[in-house]
Amino acid sequence: MPKTAKHLIIGSTEAYSGKSTLSIAIGSQLQKLGFQVGWGKPLSSVDTFGHGLEHLDSDLSFVPTTLALASEHQPPNLLSLDSKTLVDRLRQEAVQTLDDALKHYWEDAQGDIMLLEGPSTLEEGALFNLSLPEMAAALDAQVVLVMQFDTRRMVDQLVAAQKRLGRALIGVVLNGVSEADVVLIQDTIAPYLEQQGIAVIATLPQLSFLQGIRVSELVRYLDAEVLCSSDHLDLVVESLKIGAMNVNSALRFFGQGHHQAVVTGGDRRDLQIAALETSTHCLVLTGQIAPARDVLALAKDKEVPVLSVATDTLTTVERIDMLFGRVPLNNPDKIPLIQEHLADQVDIERLIALVGLERPAIAPRS
Repeated sequence: MPKTAKHLIIGSTEAYSGKSTLSIAIGSQLQKLGFQVGWGKPLSSVDTFGHGLEHLDSDLSFVPTTLALASEHQPPNLLSLDSKTLVDRLRQEAVQTLDDALKHYWEDAQGDIMLLEGPSTLEEGALFNLSLPEMAAALDAQVVLVMQFDTRRMVDQLVAAQKRLGRALIGVVLNGVSEADVVLIQDTIAPYLEQQGIAVIATLPQLSFLQGIRVSELVRYLDAEVLCSSDHLDLVVESLKIGAMNVNSALRFFGQGHHQAVVTGGDRRDLQIAALETSTHCLVLTGQIAPARDVLALAKDKEVPVLSVATDTLTTVERIDMLFGRVPLNNPDKIPLIQEHLADQVDIERLIALVGLERPAIAPRS
């Protein structure tokens, strides 16, 4: 059966760079232009943060649902990486070659373009012949890398990736760019990359809401008890503040935050009240100390969830802090932000030309 669709792998050199976000941004733009888009993730992973939060890769259902893909445009996941899978492979108990399965991705692809989310790094999946360079070679696919902007390491990583991927690497998307770095990219970094044959497809700004965490995810991750406002666990926390000062300082400190989680001791009624008077989306009380009744009453009135955890304040803050930017993109509220503020930043016309897509014969209805 002849190949019917182009394959574009959206990869990265580090985990949590924004591959799913970019898949939705590119996919939705192509769909608007009338292209028939598919999406798949040959190698998925199990996210384990080490403190009770372990769940299967939610991208496998969330991205196709967001792009409203029919089943024939969703090739199956070939392998889910977890500790057992890796140990079985090392013990030769699950020796399997996935070359034939990858060929089906090539032969059975329907539509105009198949977007494939690559592994977290260039090396991940090599044990199963499913690393990004191996996928690109097996599928005759082109590659766009999405990189979290970092002036110190990013260019080195891109140059090294180009040496491994060769002509398959057609471009890069720089993600999480601050306003202060825009001029540096435009005047220095982008021209250099273009000279190396790496097209800069997009420069995406920092959007704190996309990095945010649902309160429900905090509950699960911290194994927390919800003391009130359990019907508002869908609120998104964009920043984190520690309550460990006097109340006057706290009012100024908390007042600088936006959609924040405030972590403080369960016995610090003054700080809890101060936090609830600011833009707080979640109050996390440590030491498993019950708060005063007036605190819970105010939290209910403000519709702010109050969580109680057994850990101390420092440990709790460390656990929450590592979640920012590392939770799966599984919040429907984030999709309009991607489609309205990020998708248009992608130079879709240039990407179409680089991939070699032919325009649909029938234009979509406006």
